[in-house]
Amino acid sequence: MVHIGKTLTAILVITVSIMTMVEGLPAGSTLEGTQWKLIGWSLSSTQFKITAKFADGKISGNSGVNTYGGPYKSGPGDAFSVGPLASTQMAGTEPAMRTESAYVNLLGQTKSYKIADGKLTLYDKDGNESLIFEAVSR
Repeated sequence: MVHIGKTLTAILVITVSIMTMVEGLPAGSTLEGTQWKLIGWSLSSTQFKITAKFADGKISGNSGVNTYGGPYKSGPGDAFSVGPLASTQMAGTEPAMRTESAYVNLLGQTKSYKIADGKLTLYDKDGNESLIFEAVSR
C-alpha cells in the first residue's frame, strides 16, 4: 500500500506540474490552429459574417464581403500583429463595404490579444478592446 501511495503522489505531482506549465504558456502559443467568428467590436454590432482562422503563421477569413489573408505574429506574451493582408476584390453593398473596411483597419491596429472563456479579444495600442471573437467548432 505504501508503494501505491507514493506512486499516486508522484503521478499527482507530475500532473499538477504539467498543468501549471500549460497554463503558464504565453498567450501566443494558443492562436495557431484556431477558428473564430466576430461577435462584437468597438464600433457597433455587426450583421455581416466576419471570421478569422489562424494556421501555419497566417490569418485568413471572411471580412464581410471578401476573403482576406496574410501573416500574423503573436508573442512574446500577449503581443499581436498582422500584415500585410491581401484580399479578394468583390463589391458589396455600401454598409457591407464600410463594415469590411472598418474590420480590416481595426485588425491592422491590433497590438495585443487575450483568449479566455472561449473568446478571443483583440486590443489596440491603448489597451482598448477592438474586436471580440467567439471560438468556432471544427
